Amino acid sequence: MPVLLNADASFSSKQELLDLQDCPLSGDPSLDTPSPVDSQTGSPIGSGSRSLGPDVPIQPHIFTGASSVPGQMHGAETKPHAETPLGLQLISPDSDQLCGWGALTPKAMQVFNTPRWVLFFLSVAAFLQGMIVNGLINTVITSIERRFDLHSYESGLIVSSYDIASCICVIFVSYFGGTGHKPRWLGWGVLIMALGSLVFALPHFTSPPYQVSLPEQTGMCSANRTSPCQDKEGGGLSSYRFVFMLGQFLHGIGATPLYTLGVTYLDENVNSNYAPVYVGIFYAAAVLGPAAGYLLGGYFLSIFTEIHLTTEMTPEDPNWIGAWWIGFLVGGAAALLISFPILGYPRQLPGSQEYASMRVSEAHQLKDGSHTTASDPQFGKSVKDMPRSVLLLLKNPTFVFLCLTVATVATLVAGVSAFGPKFLESQFNLSASKASTLFGYIVVPAGGGGTLLGGYIVKRFNLRCRGIIRFCMICAMTSLAAIFIFLIHCPNVPMAGVTAPYQSGLMGKQQLEQYKHLYDKPSKLQSGNSFSLDLNLTVDCNANCSCVRELYNPVCGADDMMYYSPCHAGCTSINHTDVSTGKQVYSGCSCVVGNVSWGEEGFALAGKCGNSCYHLPVFLTVFFITITFTFLCQSPTVTAILRCVPDSQRSFALGIQWVVVRTLGTIPGPIAFGAMIDISCLLWQDQCGEQGSCYLYQNSTMSQYILITAIIYKALGAIFFLVASILYKPPPESPQNSCESTDQGKVSDLPIKDPPEDGVIVNPHARSASLTSEAD
Repeated sequence: MPVLLNADASFSSKQELLDLQDCPLSGDPSLDTPSPVDSQTGSPIGSGSRSLGPDVPIQPHIFTGASSVPGQMHGAETKPHAETPLGLQLISPDSDQLCGWGALTPKAMQVFNTPRWVLFFLSVAAFLQGMIVNGLINTVITSIERRFDLHSYESGLIVSSYDIASCICVIFVSYFGGTGHKPRWLGWGVLIMALGSLVFALPHFTSPPYQVSLPEQTGMCSANRTSPCQDKEGGGLSSYRFVFMLGQFLHGIGATPLYTLGVTYLDENVNSNYAPVYVGIFYAAAVLGPAAGYLLGGYFLSIFTEIHLTTEMTPEDPNWIGAWWIGFLVGGAAALLISFPILGYPRQLPGSQEYASMRVSEAHQLKDGSHTTASDPQFGKSVKDMPRSVLLLLKNPTFVFLCLTVATVATLVAGVSAFGPKFLESQFNLSASKASTLFGYIVVPAGGGGTLLGGYIVKRFNLRCRGIIRFCMICAMTSLAAIFIFLIHCPNVPMAGVTAPYQSGLMGKQQLEQYKHLYDKPSKLQSGNSFSLDLNLTVDCNANCSCVRELYNPVCGADDMMYYSPCHAGCTSINHTDVSTGKQVYSGCSCVVGNVSWGEEGFALAGKCGNSCYHLPVFLTVFFITITFTFLCQSPTVTAILRCVPDSQRSFALGIQWVVVRTLGTIPGPIAFGAMIDISCLLWQDQCGEQGSCYLYQNSTMSQYILITAIIYKALGAIFFLVASILYKPPPESPQNSCESTDQGKVSDLPIKDPPEDGVIVNPHARSASLTSEAD
């Protein structure tokens, strides 16, 4: 049945329509194949809202090989055609390309049936996924640990449940979803992700209200002190870790289609010249999501977790638990709403066949010619084809090395995202909230801007596959040069008994020698060594205070020395609260030596001492450049992966890439960075006889190990880009630009295949090995 070309429904912008007009399909004049725009007598283009009756004669249009003009004015009728030239069938523009839910396809909904609206809804979904999984969870995980008595390895298992679920599901989702109804897979995925967020917030409503007794809230010097470890038994709240793991598991299942089928759906429904821009916007939204999660999480943590109760505690108190659960309710509700419009989109948008017929193949050509297997329309529609599909991808060296490159970048991004705020906090002696805020201010414009700019550059210069890879290699080398900013480190603030001796003069020579030994070799500190630091933390001036290691609450003395807690400083009372900072001022501190500027000895201010290091502006500037060039190649790399594989394997290729990134990147990345940072620890937390988190790091050692790790992964990424570029073998005859005919005007010489059973007409010769050579 012949169809009408509707500019509003088939093209996402006027520019795309102009691009199509500038690229006429050449062919044998005997085959009536005029331009799909110019030959459309009675077309709505240029005629406003002109209505067409059922008796208006319309000339059928057939594209080269086998593709058809998609799209029809909603509600317009066409006259049946008795016979189709060349035996080809054109797609009937029925409800299959209308926006709606089943039989419910209201005419008002068709205004959303464009690639731009698809991009909007998918970007919102990616934003919510980044906000919930990569933002909120990283922000509230420490609060969840304190609230439900979880160990660090248990919270790590909660975080890893997301990646475990993704690795399990991604192969099947990308394989079967790639040949299925992608919007339905995407919509149900977002719906499952919303359910995961609601499950993650469930423990707050099913657990007893959080109440804290504060007999020793200030932690000052006292002869009668009981260990908090006596109250740790029989809580029973740690079993809630399984509920959190279930929520994360649902997050992983739901987000799996988003970055495989979602990217493919965008790419195949827009002009190939605009695809990098669409993908760039999509990934930019995913980058901005975690930043919003950090901001929202920080705000909600300033609210007490039991919002209906009042408390005397402040957010600075070690026993404070913020309202960690509100963000997951908000994010889950938003994801629930956004899933419904995604479920309403058709399998193919109006106009997608237009772009499919014009798309030029840049798939890597295998020496044995086995890549032609993927051109079979029936390939990949059954489980038995999965092993062959995996083998085809693994035999593609360009695809393999691009996946390895993405894995190296993901390792760095995951590691820096997890420990970047901690690095700023330790190196420049910032508070946790200020370090997270600064980190967010750097990541948002650098990551989001770099992702958008990368997609624009590919579109602006019309880069082919090899050109994209070379561009990414240049970005990787630039970020490798900028990573040396980690050579900058600041000296540690002196801490009594850890990095400096007590100034009271009561430390013996033997204790001082032991302190020097521990300080000079921080990498040798193990759990047993950390407990030996009690010999340094406990001296004559605080020996009668019965200080316990479990209460860590650093204070800054009048002698510019930092102390483990008010108790370890020998403080006996709270003098007043500083009006300018809102911090408490302790008095009667027997371990604190007087200072002229304070006017009286024995005072200490709550919190860490200030740092005289002024490298922060320089570090943030160069770090901004590093992140920008790291994200500059994110969407171009995805574009290159989509182009170097056959069209039928695009979704599955992204699924395989997702597995590689998870197994080699995001899962081991935080572990590798965490191990490097733990080596530089000077003072470990004592959790009732067990080693907990690290309180204090050796700044120079931390900086050196992070630099070494970053250099290794950055260098590997640049090498993988180089190898992918060298091994890439494009089709032997690829057009010089996107406006050239893919068959050089020899349409009549091309064999015509019978249409597939599903009625979707594709032109296999637009993607075969008979295309002209690529020009970078």
